[in-house]
Amino acid sequence: MSHPHPELGPPPKLPQGGLRVIPLGGLGEIGRNMTVFEYGGRLLIVDCGVLFPEEEQPGVDLILPDFTCIRDRLDDIDGIVLTHGHEDHIGGVPFLLREKPDIPLIGSKLTLALIEAKLQEHRIRPYTLEVEEGRRERIGPFDCEFVAVNHSIPDALAVAIRTPAGMAVHTGDFKMDQLPLDGRLTDLPAFAKLGEEGIDLLLSDSTNAEVPGFVPPERDISGVLRQVFADAQKRIIVASFASHVHRIQQILDAAHEYGRRVAFVGRSMVRNMGIARDLGYLRVPAGLVVDVKALDDLPDDEIVLVCTGSQGEPMAALSRMANRDHQIRIVQGDTVILASSLIPGNENAVYRVINGLSRWGANVVHKGNAKVHVSGHASAGELLYFYNICKPRNLMPVHGEWRHLRANAELGALTGVPKNRCVIAEDGVVVDLVDGVARIVGKVQAGYVYVDGLSVGDVTETSLKDRRILGEEGIISVFVVVDSTTGKIVGGPHIQARGSGIEDSAFAAVIPKIEESLAKSASDGVAEPHQLQQLVRRSVGKWVSDSYRRRPMILPVVVEV
Repeated sequence: MSHPHPELGPPPKLPQGGLRVIPLGGLGEIGRNMTVFEYGGRLLIVDCGVLFPEEEQPGVDLILPDFTCIRDRLDDIDGIVLTHGHEDHIGGVPFLLREKPDIPLIGSKLTLALIEAKLQEHRIRPYTLEVEEGRRERIGPFDCEFVAVNHSIPDALAVAIRTPAGMAVHTGDFKMDQLPLDGRLTDLPAFAKLGEEGIDLLLSDSTNAEVPGFVPPERDISGVLRQVFADAQKRIIVASFASHVHRIQQILDAAHEYGRRVAFVGRSMVRNMGIARDLGYLRVPAGLVVDVKALDDLPDDEIVLVCTGSQGEPMAALSRMANRDHQIRIVQGDTVILASSLIPGNENAVYRVINGLSRWGANVVHKGNAKVHVSGHASAGELLYFYNICKPRNLMPVHGEWRHLRANAELGALTGVPKNRCVIAEDGVVVDLVDGVARIVGKVQAGYVYVDGLSVGDVTETSLKDRRILGEEGIISVFVVVDSTTGKIVGGPHIQARGSGIEDSAFAAVIPKIEESLAKSASDGVAEPHQLQQLVRRSVGKWVSDSYRRRPMILPVVVEV
C-alpha cells in the first residue's frame, strides 16, 4: 500500500493521456469532501463540502477546502458533481461559486434543491443540470454515468467518470441497506456492469471500514422510536441532521401514531424539511406539522420538537437548550432523542450537551443507550461484497480518518486488489492514473481555510493560537510612556490583566523589573519603541512564568513623547 511522504514536492506535468486526481478534502478527516479530476487540461470537481470546527478552533464557523491549486484555473472547470445533499459535501459550494458563479452544478433533484436554497442566501443563481440514476452526461471530456446509492439522505448518487485514460468511479457516501425506507437500493447490478467494463480507479467511502459486518436496516429504528414515544410523559425533543429526511420521516410517523403535533426548530431544519416535503421526499399527514408558536396551546404530551444540534454544535438549538440559552426551556420529564451517530472529534461536545440536558431533568435517549440511529456508511462486510462486485484495478479510499482509510485499503487488498495499487493518500496528495496504474506523484497546498463571520481565509493558525492562549491563559497589557530622545520612562508602567488569574496588586512586584530593564536600555542608547516593547514583554513574561507557571498573552504598548 502506497502512502504520501512529507517530502513530496509539486506534481510534474500530467502525462499525455493520463487522469489526475487531487483530493482537497475528506481524506484524514470526516468532512470537507472535495476531489478534483483532471484530463486534457480540463477539470471536473466531485463535491465541495465543509468541516465543522472543534474546540481548539475558537470563533471559527466553518472550515473550507483550500481552492489555491485551482484558483487560477477556474475557467478550466467543466462542472461540479454533487453526490448528495449533506453539508460535508455541498456546504463549500457557495464559497467556490463566489469566485466564479457560472460553474455548472450537476446533481439529483433533492441535492440541487438543497444547494439552490443555500445559494439564495448568498445571492447566487447557479446553472444546474439535474440528473438521475442510469443517466449519462458528457461534461467536457468527462463521460459521467450516475448510479443510485443508498445513504442517510434520499437521492444520493455515485458517479462513474470515463476518460481515454480509463474509468474512475467515485462512490460518494453509501451503504447497502436491503430494506430502505424509500425502496431505493444501492444499484449493485449497475456496479457489476461497470466492473465488467473495467473500473480502473475506485474511490470508495471509508467511514465504517473498521466496523465488521453489515449496517442494520434503517427501518429497525422504527420500533425503538415507537417505544420511546409510548413511554414519554411530556414533550419529545428530537435532534437530527437538518438533511436526514429518512430519520425525520420516522419521527413524523411515530408522532402521527401517538397523536402528537410536530414543530421544526431552526432555520436549516425548517428550510430543508420544507424542500423535502414540497418535492415529495417527506410524507407529512395533514395537520401534523405546526408552527412552533402553536405549541403554546398544546399539552406537553402532544408535542414533538425537531431541531438541529445532534453533534453538540455550540450555536445549534439543542446546545442552547442545554445551556438555558433558548426560548424552549428543558423541564423535568422531557424526553430528548439524539437521532444520530457521533462524528469523530465531536464526542466531548455531545456528552457536554447530554449532561446539560440531564441536569435539567430530561430523559436523554442516544445511540449509547438505545438503537435510535444506524449509520449511513457501508461497514466492512458490505465493502468486501462491493469490491468483489466491482473488481477495481486500483483502489483509493476516501472519506475517512487515517485509520478508516488504512482499514479500507486492507479490505481492498483482501479482495484481490494488488497492495501496491491500494493508494492511501491525504488532502493535497496528487494521484495520477497512467497506463492503468495509479501512483502518488506529488502534493499541492490543501490546508484549512477558516470562515469566521464574514471573513473567509483571514483567520490563520497563528490567529487561532492567539485565541487559544487568550481563552486559556488570559491577557496582560502593559502601558509605558518614554522620552523619545533618551528612552527614559516618563509615565507608567501601568498594568492590567484579564483572565490571567493574577490579582492586579501582584503586579507591583514586576514593575521594578520593567523599570530596571528600560533604564538599562536607555543607558545603552536604545530608544526605538518596538525594541522597548520586546524588552517589556520579556520582563513580564519571565516574571509570570517564574511566579505562576503561566503563559498569558502579553501586550506591551510603548508611547514616545
